[in-house]
Amino acid sequence: MLPSEGETILLTLRLAGSIPARAGRELHARRVVARQAADSPEAHRRAEKQFFAGFDALLDARTVGPAYLEREKLAETIAGELLMLEEQGLQVPCFVLLPNHLHAVLHLPVRSGLSLPKAVELLHQRTAAQARRLLRGQLPAEADFWQTGFHELPVPDAAEQTRIKAYLLAHPQRLGLPERFGEWPYVHEQK
Repeated sequence: MLPSEGETILLTLRLAGSIPARAGRELHARRVVARQAADSPEAHRRAEKQFFAGFDALLDARTVGPAYLEREKLAETIAGELLMLEEQGLQVPCFVLLPNHLHAVLHLPVRSGLSLPKAVELLHQRTAAQARRLLRGQLPAEADFWQTGFHELPVPDAAEQTRIKAYLLAHPQRLGLPERFGEWPYVHEQK
């Protein structure tokens, strides 16, 4: 179910090929089973959070795929495009760029005029085109930069948003990434 106007979500985008195919299929199958077993909104939310935790762990393990987002110029370009979403009516209170994926808290204001799927499509298109220029020859012409689609997790209230922001801001340090991953352009928090 896509978020509607006035909602806040945690968005995750990942580079193409950044999760082992078999592990991704198994995780998705567990998600389907958990969703079917969910007998309340709370159970459904728990199932989605468990899926997110498993999905994020696969991405953090970085066992396959490229790590293009660790390149500072590319990270700066993508961070700039994320913030451009604000000019189109979305709010971006926080984001973090990691070597193979990004997480962003997005608030979809009422009457923003831009749906989440359209915003992600624009973000995918603009950043992929810029990445191809920056990666000249390192990304095969037929290869996708981003994995098709996205994952979103609704953020039901301010307390959950605070927890998510703390998780995102501490994410690079938890992964033992170089110190620069804790600073712009890799991490942003709206003050």
